Amino acid sequence: MSQVPFTVIGVVRTSRTQSEHTPVQAALNRDEEGVIEIDDRFVDGLDGLEAFDYAWLLTWLDRKSAGEDEREVLKQTPFLLRPSQRKIGIFATRGPRRVNPVGLSLVELVKVAGTTVRFRGVDLLDGTPVIDLKPYVGRFDRPPGDPSCGWFDEVSINDGVTPANLAEQSDPPC
Repeated sequence: MSQVPFTVIGVVRTSRTQSEHTPVQAALNRDEEGVIEIDDRFVDGLDGLEAFDYAWLLTWLDRKSAGEDEREVLKQTPFLLRPSQRKIGIFATRGPRRVNPVGLSLVELVKVAGTTVRFRGVDLLDGTPVIDLKPYVGRFDRPPGDPSCGWFDEVSINDGVTPANLAEQSDPPC
């Protein structure tokens, strides 16, 4: 298989420094603000973004756990299933430990000015590299009806939940 190059277009700035204490999804932390610092070379690409309310923020989740290998990544216990210790295939999860650790966050745009984009919906660590930013378009991005969300439909998810909160709920495995 071939290698796919990415160009980092910017960096995320948040108050979050530890993944265990960072909300597991942007939608569960809608009020906390962060900033995307766009590299000067790409500032013209922001033209028109200020007219949108939301954007898809694609990032490279560059922090790996020590000793992690590909086999551990393919089937794992997602943060939200820590209490039950249930393992799921990685492609049926949205966690950060992935074969290609691309992060996808739907963020609310607060202000686009110069080389910065202020947003709400922090679920990323400070310094996370940004690989793309795309406007959210309801007509394209919102599916019709009430689509099934697999195992996510079976779990209770509280706003602001972090991996650390979920670890506290789990019973040690037998």
